[in-house]
Amino acid sequence: MKHGPQLREDGRVANSTADGVLVLAGTPIGDVGDAPPRLAAELAAADVVAAEDTRRLLRLASSLGVTIAGRLVSYFEGNESARTPELLTALTDGARVVLVTDAGMPSVSDPGYRLVAAAVEAGVRVTSVPGPSAVLTALAVSGLPVDRFCFEGFPPRRPGERSRAFAALADEPRTLVFFESRHRLADTLTAMAAAFGADRAAAVCRELTKTHEEVKRGPLSSLAEWAAEDGPLGEITLVVEGAPPRSATATAADAVELVVEREAAGVRRKEAIADVARELGLPKREVYAAVVAAKAADDVAD
Repeated sequence: MKHGPQLREDGRVANSTADGVLVLAGTPIGDVGDAPPRLAAELAAADVVAAEDTRRLLRLASSLGVTIAGRLVSYFEGNESARTPELLTALTDGARVVLVTDAGMPSVSDPGYRLVAAAVEAGVRVTSVPGPSAVLTALAVSGLPVDRFCFEGFPPRRPGERSRAFAALADEPRTLVFFESRHRLADTLTAMAAAFGADRAAAVCRELTKTHEEVKRGPLSSLAEWAAEDGPLGEITLVVEGAPPRSATATAADAVELVVEREAAGVRRKEAIADVARELGLPKREVYAAVVAAKAADDVAD
């Protein structure tokens, strides 16, 4: 197997006999003009190009004026586990393997993690061609705090699992970023409003960098109504404001209120007590006792 050319510091391709290398290459999330300058050179120089959708990649290569001379293989969720060993063999044999997904960076809610982990385990060099990111783009235009954030990927599809996931994030102080399908957007926003509070600020970012780009900002309850009525189309990234800081003088009564809220959202009592105790800095046994006492008082009142 031939060794793929390396890219020099000045961006030009130079011949090399180095060991194999895995290149994670970012692709445009919308506008083809956002393609990283190095992407074309890497696609042309690769021994193997692994693509989430080979037809989509060929259209992108054509737009960039690139001819892919190396072997082109598909690498998507359905064959990721089976194809990883094959690509790892190519890497250990000295190939330059370029991995691309349909949009954005590989491994970020897209195929790639398994191959990266296998390459690292085998001692293969892993590098990247940084490119556009829907996560960072949505954060930047959301108007919400961006100094600290966490990316949660796609929420669970099942309503119960989704509600429990949101309940566990209800007190997360960092700005939250999610991907979501347009088909589940209204239900997801409604579930977020229930778990995070109807007035929690958020932004729905759709079709970023594309012709019909739209950023809809407002409280979660209003966004849920808008999504249910308008049924927005396209690829969607959600940005949600983090939880406001809680009082440093949290009491057992505060803990009981939070446990009740999380139970109502579908979290098991044992898990809710443990989570609330940790977040409020209270002893778990104290929170447990307060919850039991409150339950007993409610039973007497009934």
